[in-house]
Amino acid sequence: MGDEGRPHRWRGWSKGRARPFFVRRVGTELELSKNALTELLQPLVEELGYEFVGLEYSSNPKNAVLRIYIDGADGVDIDDCSRVSHEVAGLLDVEDPISGHYNLEISSPGLDRPLFTPEQYVRFAGAEASIKLFAPQEGRRKVKGRILGVEEDRLRMSVDNEELLIDFNNIAKANLVPDYDRLMAGDQNGKKQAG
Repeated sequence: MGDEGRPHRWRGWSKGRARPFFVRRVGTELELSKNALTELLQPLVEELGYEFVGLEYSSNPKNAVLRIYIDGADGVDIDDCSRVSHEVAGLLDVEDPISGHYNLEISSPGLDRPLFTPEQYVRFAGAEASIKLFAPQEGRRKVKGRILGVEEDRLRMSVDNEELLIDFNNIAKANLVPDYDRLMAGDQNGKKQAG
């Protein structure tokens, strides 16, 4: 039930949104760490046949959000997001790891795909990424450049024609930067399509 005694409504994606997503108002305060939530939810998402890309959460008391990114071999659509949302909401209701109200969102990663793990940086080596840092590095809190790879616990990037090493624990947020020219030419993830 909603705050005013009304049932919560399910909302799907609408025009103007870049990614399909599915939202369910579940409740406002997130007290679990990202790692604990990932350990709880990743196996379920993978059991349903989807890639668990990662999750983000904001514990803002007025608008808390738990956003889970999923992907599939052929991408995901609103039905996929709805299915995962239903199963995740059920697990969260049973396990009850989060107190208070929050919005649960299930989303495709979109063209500006978020990056969460070292394996994802390796997968998208050669692509351009935008990185926000917790602490400035070489005078910058925001870095944009080409992903070169991973070296131990650091990301290797080419920024302004210079190699930069960034500790993974200093990365607050990272997203791929879509190359619309390549996409229009039939290039997906930086790789030319056959044909």
